[in-house]
Amino acid sequence: MRLPRVLVLHNLPGGGSACAESEAGVLQEAAAVAEALEALRVPHRVSGVRTLAEVPAAVAAGDEAVVFNLVEGFPDRPEDANCVPAVCRALGRAATGGDTACLSLALDKWRSKAVLAAAGLPVPPGVCVAPGARFKRGDLPPPPCIVKPCAADASEGIDAASVVPRSGRGLQAAVRRVHERFGQAALVERFIDGREINVAVVQRGRALEVLAVAEIEFVDFGRGRPRIVDYAAKWRPGSFEYAHTRRRLPARLPPRVAAEAGKLALRAAAAIGCADYARVDFRLDGRLRPFILEVNPNPDIAPDAGFTAAVAHAGWRYRDFVRNCIVNAARRLPAARRLPAARPRAERLGPAGDVLIRVTRAEDRGPILAFIEATGFFRPNEVAVAGEVVDAALGAGPEGHYQSFTAVAGRRPIGWICYGPTPCTAGTFDIYWIAVAPERQRHGIGRLLLAFAERLMAARGGRLAVVETAGRDAYAPTRAFYARCGYEAAARLPDFYDEGDDKIVLVKRL
Repeated sequence: MRLPRVLVLHNLPGGGSACAESEAGVLQEAAAVAEALEALRVPHRVSGVRTLAEVPAAVAAGDEAVVFNLVEGFPDRPEDANCVPAVCRALGRAATGGDTACLSLALDKWRSKAVLAAAGLPVPPGVCVAPGARFKRGDLPPPPCIVKPCAADASEGIDAASVVPRSGRGLQAAVRRVHERFGQAALVERFIDGREINVAVVQRGRALEVLAVAEIEFVDFGRGRPRIVDYAAKWRPGSFEYAHTRRRLPARLPPRVAAEAGKLALRAAAAIGCADYARVDFRLDGRLRPFILEVNPNPDIAPDAGFTAAVAHAGWRYRDFVRNCIVNAARRLPAARRLPAARPRAERLGPAGDVLIRVTRAEDRGPILAFIEATGFFRPNEVAVAGEVVDAALGAGPEGHYQSFTAVAGRRPIGWICYGPTPCTAGTFDIYWIAVAPERQRHGIGRLLLAFAERLMAARGGRLAVVETAGRDAYAPTRAFYARCGYEAAARLPDFYDEGDDKIVLVKRL
């Protein structure tokens, strides 16, 4: 399968967040994905956004069919990141990873816990305490408890004070801290004081499969230090927690426990609606029974992350993992936006099939410029611009912006068309040039070229074709040609090309 163009979209860190380290980590992910795309020779663009409002323009600025979604949150409204896949879909793109419904569910730990429990999966008992609400001791799970924000990820808001050995003032203080610091509900959950493991899951085709089961080992944690993967353990290299929280891959578990964790992880990822990749975190109690802590549909995939280590352990190169995500996403594209498996095929057209339309070749350049000049329609500077466009199309090839095709009769070029996606739009294409050798005009060659280009534009999700032409009398036949082909005048810019020479903008819905 030929991979489509890819936009690597990520959030920009900053804004004075208290969790700046986790926000900055996304830059490492974006760099790693871009490097993998370079190795795969996939055309791509990297763009960063600070708010959801910036996403539509960032996506529409190019014609990439797939968005590798690394947007994990925004400073003022972290939950807005969940909407990015929906925006991509509205613009005719497919995003990697979970869709908006999946991301929204996974971010809300209370709702996702309820979904997992309803699916018959083991989760620690807990209660959700809204800001300003009071809780009764009888509503709480048995101690010890862990208190964390209901809608945060990357261990944000979790440290040693989050684990409370007994109910009382300590528990009230932990709940109040979440309310004040994050402005959201607090999840009070039974703390499973045992081993911690996680399971990396990928989607290959339509099926989810386990890559690896890893264990987090807590080395030299004394009795007074909770054995948890808190924020410092993930993001602060100078801390004790970071230095003494180590990954063991694969986990040293009895085979039956590892197999059970793998089965539960697949069921949990499916229940949340994960796609492409996910990580499921567990705690094991004293009898090695697994309890699901959370499902992360967009885990950290930076080079030093645990998920990336699981990818390598499974025998995948990082670029293979990235390629798998893109292939999955491309299959979710609307049918009209799916790219063909190869370059556009040449077509024989015309009443007797005597005209061949194919990709422009280097040897076509001279004949194309010769018949453009022979038409008498174009000024010398315009002919020079046509040469620059041909050169740009030849230099970039089929992956470039300019899509250039030549009509050939026998071995002789007799017509040329060039089009490309309009920047900063969704599904709009510009027809930059169309020309036919004077001796072959009025034989339907121009109509054949235009119809050929329109089919290719529509196959890439095109919805609107735009032509700009001159308003002077000499161009009346050109305007009449486009009118016969279904184009309508949408705008007129007086004196655009010269005094008395207006620009006419013509459009057609594909």
